[in-house]
Amino acid sequence: MATANVIPQEDEKQHQRAIRAWTMYDWANSTFATTMMAAVLPVYYATLGSAGDSPAMMTSRWGFTTALAALLAAVISPILGAVADFKGSKKKFLTFFMLLGVISTALLFFPNKEGSWLIASVIFVFANIGFAGSLVYYDALLPHVARADEIDQVSSRGYMMGYIGGGILLAVNLVMIMFVPNWIPSLGTGLMTRLSFVTVAIWWLGFTLPLLLHVKEPERRIDAGEEGMHPIQASFKRLGKTFKELKRYRDLSLGLLAFWVYANGIGTIITMATIYGKELGFSDITLIGTLLMVQFLAAPFAYLFGWLSKKLGTKRSIYLSLTIYSLIAVAGYFLYHEWQFWVLGAAVATVQGGSQALSRSMIGKMMPKSKSAEFYGFFSVFEKFASILGPLIFGIVSSIMNESRLSIASLIIFFLAGIFILTKVNIERGNKVALEEEQQMISAN
Repeated sequence: MATANVIPQEDEKQHQRAIRAWTMYDWANSTFATTMMAAVLPVYYATLGSAGDSPAMMTSRWGFTTALAALLAAVISPILGAVADFKGSKKKFLTFFMLLGVISTALLFFPNKEGSWLIASVIFVFANIGFAGSLVYYDALLPHVARADEIDQVSSRGYMMGYIGGGILLAVNLVMIMFVPNWIPSLGTGLMTRLSFVTVAIWWLGFTLPLLLHVKEPERRIDAGEEGMHPIQASFKRLGKTFKELKRYRDLSLGLLAFWVYANGIGTIITMATIYGKELGFSDITLIGTLLMVQFLAAPFAYLFGWLSKKLGTKRSIYLSLTIYSLIAVAGYFLYHEWQFWVLGAAVATVQGGSQALSRSMIGKMMPKSKSAEFYGFFSVFEKFASILGPLIFGIVSSIMNESRLSIASLIIFFLAGIFILTKVNIERGNKVALEEEQQMISAN
């Protein structure tokens, strides 16, 4: 009897170790989201314009740059997701894209002259592809790492770890940029800003190791007729089959559509808030300080939404977050003072992690586990296309109006439409379809 009890305990230890290792990748990669996408790089990018470039023009260029990066990531994600499922190599693909992101992030140290915004844009596109591509396979591991009854909580823990990890390094970067040049005059603000990009690369690489060591590669699945196929050929066959079967995954499809709609608003706020504040003339201390505050304040709220989903349900919890986002979008139109930027940042912190974590787990509940990389590839497409349309519209409106207030206010449309579509999603029915499909694939093999 003693021996029989040891095995489950050891399995549980391995299970918890895998969960901790999986969440550490959020801790690792979120430094890219904070320093490179949201806080430091957008502010630095605005200084790389040529003489005569207006602040609104640099805002537009940043919007177009993030849109292009998201488009390229979106195009390749589903294909590579299906290849990873076929080859049973989610971790290998994650490693490749992680290294692409890490190397490109480090290379952003070099653009530092007036007018070098174009080379910075090109390097950032590769860095963002690495970041976004790695997340496809990271997300795809979630249904394999977490049990069905804990997927909301594990996803929320990941976001909580991401906010803390991203916040800690952002705090370090803030000290480097704001204070080190005062202590050591030979180390200017520009140099310390570029060195902060290098710290992101080192942090990202180092804290990926627990996942590579302690998370197992999920079992490979080969469908009938795929033996001996080239991986690319098999991936297109699977994608074609999935498209034909989308009617069967009605709730999953509607969930992805709802996510795509409201993620337009969320993604645009994340990527454009800092450079919008820069356009309004707010100080760098306010801009980066607010982002730092958001990181640490968002961590407990991300965890809270995992708990809240047990009380209210996943959908109602997402409704709550989108309602708050709608109020933030309207308030953004009336943003004139720096203290208002701090207040809106605090409001964003209450819902940012929860809305994203529960969206990730909601989709995970409605997909067959053995197709997780393929379906999270589609999830990435919807997420990245949201990162295309939102910033693109933001950039266009900013160019036409020569200011960005109307761009912020218009985001309410995405949140309200997303809520409406989400009302049509039945998560329990979608989960039942996924379980039946998984059982059929197991029986066929």
